[in-house]
Amino acid sequence: MTISLIGAGAAGCFAAIQLARLLPHADIRVYERLHKPLAKVALTGGGRCNLTNSFSQVSSMEAVYPRGARLMKRLLKEFSHTDTMRWFEQAGVPLLTQPDQCVFPVSQNARDIVHCLLRQMQQLGVKLHCGFRVTALQAVAPGYQIEFADRPAVHSQIVIVTTGGSPRPAGLSFLSTLQVPTVPPVPSLFSFSLVQHPLASLSGTVVEHAAVRLAGTKFKASGPLLVTHWGLSGPAILRLSSVAARHLHESNYQASLSVNWLGETGEAEALQLIGQMAAAHPQKQVGSVWPVQLNHRLWLHLLHSSDVASDLRWSALSGKASRRLAARLTNHNFSIDGRNPYKEEFVTCGGVSLGSINPRTLECREHPGLYFAGEVLDVDAVTGGFNLQAAWTMGHVVAKAVAGKEVHKM
Repeated sequence: MTISLIGAGAAGCFAAIQLARLLPHADIRVYERLHKPLAKVALTGGGRCNLTNSFSQVSSMEAVYPRGARLMKRLLKEFSHTDTMRWFEQAGVPLLTQPDQCVFPVSQNARDIVHCLLRQMQQLGVKLHCGFRVTALQAVAPGYQIEFADRPAVHSQIVIVTTGGSPRPAGLSFLSTLQVPTVPPVPSLFSFSLVQHPLASLSGTVVEHAAVRLAGTKFKASGPLLVTHWGLSGPAILRLSSVAARHLHESNYQASLSVNWLGETGEAEALQLIGQMAAAHPQKQVGSVWPVQLNHRLWLHLLHSSDVASDLRWSALSGKASRRLAARLTNHNFSIDGRNPYKEEFVTCGGVSLGSINPRTLECREHPGLYFAGEVLDVDAVTGGFNLQAAWTMGHVVAKAVAGKEVHKM
């Protein structure tokens, strides 16, 4: 029996390995359009590979999976983050859980994850074919015909689509002949561009506990915030871009962003903090004493933008100026003018509609023997290892479902 996987990303390679373990006599083939498999995994986490998360600080699935939370809650019972960690450590990759609960290889090298998966595939006899771009998928009983650009078509009894996210609808066009329902894909997990904003002079500044929201909406996020030479980035911004991905796309990435530099601290509390600093340092200059959450450069910028002279004595700071500064600390408004100019987003919102698959097996309801796993589905997560965990989980679930069906036929 031939089982073909379209896409050699995290979900595809993991599913192939699990299938080879469960069905050692099956002919398992993986077709990848790029010339290198697992290219995205090699780059994730800044080349360190944040392969999962401890989930200890996750309040709900909806908090980390803006799309597909209900499905992931079900599937994680089948293969959780602890299963992932056990799997990789047993495969020879020691792992480390950081204070922020992100899990990385101890080596801090994504290549260790890539080499582990490729080694497992090779040892189990999985056939990997790179440079095979799929152009169409046809239902040809029994099974499917996979058509490629500039290569002969192949037939397979079982097909598992693990092509990952596609920021453009054309990336899913090979499914059009089967009329598989899809949700229009749009980018997710991207930073914000602030064109010619004076904040850019503070490039490299990090605020560890900031809160951000889109004005006039319910979209908000928190976490570390990074000032870049093109705008704002860091986990807080990436999380916000994830939960608001479709809204931002529909707004052509033009929106009003509010930043609370003090995290969840309210304006009244910020005003009280300013009063405490004034009382403790009455003869010092305002620019020489700042909240511990900020650095000196950012504090001077906030003073200037609040029309407060940095050489003013704390004792001379008026109540009106204190209120302006408190408002700027907790509600600093920016005009978003697009996504970052380097198009580095790695995740896509949208894909194959979840209503078209069996949530227990990830098999297409209309086309038996056709499965989907990973980001090709309308499932995506915020930053922190949750997207790769979804890939490992869905790869395992698909492999188990396919193996169970084939064993039942015997």
